[in-house]
Amino acid sequence: MKKKLSLVVIFVVLLLAAWWHFRTPSVDPKDMGAPVVKLGKPISKVITEWDEYTGRFQATHHVEVHARVSGYLEEIRFKDGQYVEKDQTLFIIDARPFKIALDRAEANVNLAEKELSRAKKLLSTSAFSQEQVDQRTQSYLNAKASLDEAKLNLEFSEVKAPIAGHIGRTLIDAGNLVTGGGSADTTLLTTVIADNPIYFYFETSEQDILKYMHLDKSSGKIISIKGTRPVQVKLQDEETFIHEGVIDFVDNEIDRSTGTLQIRAVFDNPKQALVPGLFGRLRMAAMEAHSVLLIPEEAVATNQDKKIVFKVNADNVVEPAPVILGPLHEGKWRVVRSGLNAEDKIVWSGLAKVRPGLKVQPQLIEITADLESTDKKAPVSDKKAAK
Repeated sequence: MKKKLSLVVIFVVLLLAAWWHFRTPSVDPKDMGAPVVKLGKPISKVITEWDEYTGRFQATHHVEVHARVSGYLEEIRFKDGQYVEKDQTLFIIDARPFKIALDRAEANVNLAEKELSRAKKLLSTSAFSQEQVDQRTQSYLNAKASLDEAKLNLEFSEVKAPIAGHIGRTLIDAGNLVTGGGSADTTLLTTVIADNPIYFYFETSEQDILKYMHLDKSSGKIISIKGTRPVQVKLQDEETFIHEGVIDFVDNEIDRSTGTLQIRAVFDNPKQALVPGLFGRLRMAAMEAHSVLLIPEEAVATNQDKKIVFKVNADNVVEPAPVILGPLHEGKWRVVRSGLNAEDKIVWSGLAKVRPGLKVQPQLIEITADLESTDKKAPVSDKKAAK
């Protein structure tokens, strides 16, 4: 009985050993101390490459409202920050002095008109000379000009909105004396801005300007930054470029001190979500959508002025590979211009653990179509996986 039980135990142990042997791939003892690294292949994807710039929003119109006549401020007819229409009355300056001046000017015109009429009648009797008639004509014209001026000053006693837009706060209270006229000492009453649509100003380098203007050999079209080129902007607290606009102005010369060209884009702003003065990041398509190879930004190392990645060969040995890179895609993926192909396996992360000639234990990473990664344990080498 004991002998049969021993045979059963031995059989079970051998069965478990065989199962474990075929379940676990064999590992070379030399590889036991090798670091585990994550490997991945460059991802082939059709993307639109973007150039990104920083800039600020600015109102399409910004107007300072000054008094055009002097007097005591009598009334304020708006609330700070409200939207006002063009020619809407904003301030009332005491109009009584201007009404008196208007009445005086009208009386002077009536008198000058009568004297001129009398002079013309007496001219035919030689009682008045032509020179006297001319003088009274001049007096009439002067009186009429003074009347027009008086009418204008009375009209200017109502300060109106020069444009439609959002008004700022009032800078002076009712009851104060305001100074008008065309001098530099005129009283600033408030400001009005037009912010729908709204401008976004940024600057681009001379190198980028040349790139946009070069001939695209694949399409045979001139890539130009001018015209209604579409652009997108995101604010500091936004993760994606959700505001869409177009370029509507390019400056006529490059700034010699900075080597940059100022560009303006315009955005619809019906809800006033974009405020003048806000900082933003703009992106503009550098070229048409095309297929590229992508690798994660963290897979790139720098060797002096060169960019390199670490490939792993069939023997799981690390090899450096110089690469030429393009722009960053979606803030994480770097475009590879040359130096890699789609079948290369590169160290995905943990570059501090590897060096050229080091043998590693790879852990393969698979990338889905939407650039999401999933870890997958890979065999120690392709040769052993084939066994």
